[in-house]
Amino acid sequence: MGLRLYDTFSRSVRDFSPRIPGKVSLYLCGPTVVVPPHVGQIRSQVNFDILHRWLRHLKYEVTFCRNVTDIEDKIISRSLSEGVHWWRITDPVYRSFRRTYEALGCLPPSVEPRATGHITEMIELVEQLLGAGNAYEADGDVYFSVSSFPAYGALSGQRHDQMRGTEENSHGKRDPRDFALWKRARPGEPIWTAPWGEGRPGWHLECSAMARKYLGHEFDIHGGGANLIFPHHENEIAQSRAAGDDFARFWIHNGPVTHRGEKIRKVVKNPMAVHTLLRRIRPVELRYYLAAAHYRSPMEFSVAAVEEAATAYRRVERFVDRVAERPADRLPAQFSEAMANDLNVPQALSRVHAAVNEGNAALDSGDPKLAAEKCGEVRAMLEILGLDPLAGNWARETRLHEVAGAVLHVVRNLADASAAQGEVERAHAMHRQIDTALIDSAPLRVNHRLGV
Repeated sequence: MGLRLYDTFSRSVRDFSPRIPGKVSLYLCGPTVVVPPHVGQIRSQVNFDILHRWLRHLKYEVTFCRNVTDIEDKIISRSLSEGVHWWRITDPVYRSFRRTYEALGCLPPSVEPRATGHITEMIELVEQLLGAGNAYEADGDVYFSVSSFPAYGALSGQRHDQMRGTEENSHGKRDPRDFALWKRARPGEPIWTAPWGEGRPGWHLECSAMARKYLGHEFDIHGGGANLIFPHHENEIAQSRAAGDDFARFWIHNGPVTHRGEKIRKVVKNPMAVHTLLRRIRPVELRYYLAAAHYRSPMEFSVAAVEEAATAYRRVERFVDRVAERPADRLPAQFSEAMANDLNVPQALSRVHAAVNEGNAALDSGDPKLAAEKCGEVRAMLEILGLDPLAGNWARETRLHEVAGAVLHVVRNLADASAAQGEVERAHAMHRQIDTALIDSAPLRVNHRLGV
């Protein structure tokens, strides 16, 4: 069965075929590790994890590169404001992203390069652009010359005469639309040595250099959130193609997640942070919520929507539990057709729930054989979506959740007894320990209504 995907560059759903038969190369813009992940950032990872899983189901050998942006303006701004080295921010935040990916069942990438480990490749790319006349140096800064690349704006659909500069620092720019490839050294910032002087790379340069190193001069799919189309991905295309790379053959973007109509911001204390949400909902239920909408559609986060998604997943989970250890079986044709049509997960999930209803009806009517067949179908479909309740990660979570629930019930009773005897401080300490267990141990979640 073929696969059709919406390509942002052509603004159309196109038949997908890889550059090399049987192999797919996929680059995904990963996190900027400035604060722990929020739900909008993780939606992108879940959406592309489903694409990754579907490509593997189609028997492709997938090389999946997801970068880590560990040097960038926001990171430097936070390090300067807090008076700490930049790496004291990026390292723990990076680990929080890794824990979140694992908690939500995302398959690991083939390679996960950090920007700071690829400065040499970035310098080489800048030297190419300078030599070709597509870039210029201005007092230690190096800018890409947008006017030297007539195709600039093709991805985002913007015209040159309508564009404005996207960077506050315009020192030495010949054109306000030009963007920084290299930023000269400034007090308190990390620096590397380049032929034109000390400084650090610009954000857009980083992805072009890492994609080239791990996927070559041309690769199949470049993914990321729709908020990256302009200027980030537009700038990537310009600098890579100006340097002679064909770059990505497909551009795939997931829609945004908003809260109360506004973009979710990268701030330290964020109620939309995933670790905060996982105090109130199991990871598998959050994954279901993020996966359930079509990947290109916008999502408005709300308590009611998350609880509705959790309820829907639990209905599926209860059916699988009723039939027990039936292994994953064949995929229904309707499910495969939905996935082949630009990863239409909402339509695919409708087939999942139809099979659950058919299986429950079979159990109620005394037909365990048909129920088992439907359970096999359900598990096969959920396996593709990373939501099979009996898969190792989710089954382990359920067992730990049950044990933790019993233990925490006992601890709460002891705390309440201490409070009744006047040992208030001890009771408060025990309750704090309970909260810590719920927050820090991803599998040990207790389901109750969200309080966001």
